Amino acid sequence: MIEELKAKLGDEVEKLQFELNVTLPGEIRRAVEMGDLRENSEYKAALERQQFVRARLSQLRERLSKLSSIDVEQISHDSVGLGSRVVVIDEKTGLEETYALVFGDALEFEEGQVTMSSPIGRSLLGKKVGELALLKLPTMVRKLKVTELKTIHELKEEEI
Repeated sequence: MIEELKAKLGDEVEKLQFELNVTLPGEIRRAVEMGDLRENSEYKAALERQQFVRARLSQLRERLSKLSSIDVEQISHDSVGLGSRVVVIDEKTGLEETYALVFGDALEFEEGQVTMSSPIGRSLLGKKVGELALLKLPTMVRKLKVTELKTIHELKEEEI
């Protein structure tokens, strides 16, 4: 999961780097050749895009750095953590829900995936089977009992 995310972010970095170093300078050069830069919308658009690409590259590099510092062996083997698939039952309604905890940088969320920094992710982190997670919402507090847990260590590669 972590390696797959690193690869996706790395691909985006490569594309943006190419755009920053090759595509945008060409667009800026063409816009300058058109003449008066004060009223040249192509020039302004290219400069704005250049600023956006630089900011996004900085953000991606920071996230890649954080991902590189994650040691999968440090993730708990018996409680909810990154990559865990958790089944909970709402104590009030009796409804069963399944969640997969993902890193906040997941590019495409699938149904049931929650980030570790989301309210439900934070309430589930560190919980073990049989424990209650209190999910504090603006209008109420949900009590979710952890009934099943598969950590990142137990999941097969295709399940992650």
